[in-house]
Amino acid sequence: MRVVFMGTPDFAVPTLARLHADGHTIAAVYTRAPAKAGRGMALKPSPVQVMAEGLGAPVLTPATLKTPEAVETFRKHAADVAVVVAYGMLLPQAILDLPHHGCLNLHGSLLPRWRGAAPIQRAVMAGDAESGVGVMRMEAGLDTGPVALEARLPITPGMSAGALHDALMPLGADLMARALACLEGDGLTFVPQPPEGVVYAHKITNDEARIDWSRPAAAVANHINGLSPFPGAFVEADLGKGNERVKVLGAVVADGEGTPGTILDEACTLACGTGAVRLTGLRRAGKGGAATGSDFLRGARLAPGARLGA
Repeated sequence: MRVVFMGTPDFAVPTLARLHADGHTIAAVYTRAPAKAGRGMALKPSPVQVMAEGLGAPVLTPATLKTPEAVETFRKHAADVAVVVAYGMLLPQAILDLPHHGCLNLHGSLLPRWRGAAPIQRAVMAGDAESGVGVMRMEAGLDTGPVALEARLPITPGMSAGALHDALMPLGADLMARALACLEGDGLTFVPQPPEGVVYAHKITNDEARIDWSRPAAAVANHINGLSPFPGAFVEADLGKGNERVKVLGAVVADGEGTPGTILDEACTLACGTGAVRLTGLRRAGKGGAATGSDFLRGARLAPGARLGA
């Protein structure tokens, strides 16, 4: 099939690679324009752009798709289908109507739960038992289109959003490959999303990354794991040189109780509003890699009975 691919982050790369490997013609790849990154603030192309250029596919980085010129450019691709994976821009109806088989979106949740920008993080933060990916036919609403295929994946205790993200990437690539194979054969059957169970995965804000130890242990662990590795849940603590930010990158529910925020043992178990969590990865501001809970306590000279960010 003749495919226009639209995506930007790492999550989209396996799907682009799989469609190319399956022999589909990649007529064009749309992605977000290179952004400034790093200490030198040099322009860095998106992961999808890097992959597309390696495949020899033409790359477009329009600032908008709403102009007549953008629509005409898209029309000239003569696409059988557009495949959209975390592109980061809304597609106007004029674009949605152009491909013969429409525009198919690979979404990182089990719709209608977690429509929107941060479905993987929100699923972990909410303590969901499972997540997954789905192939949806796009329409003007935000992730409201009918769904053709789904694949499910359990969210295991202690699983971070990063680990779930990495597990869903190949699952999604396989699912979209199946979808295009069906389009070439007998076609896809789309089922409207039910009106019940709609939940929106709003974009993560920095304000909600601060850890609140007064919450129950399971909620604290889910919050930490759902924000790992990015943007990272954090506390502010005085480690000898005034308050500094400490990112917490992993947690599991553990035995123990006490005043919220109190360190209960040398394994970095901290008391919560009810129960406790053991912190499995922490990183101080300006430091390189993450440390285990016990190594962090030794380096910060914190002992059981001290409080962390409380």
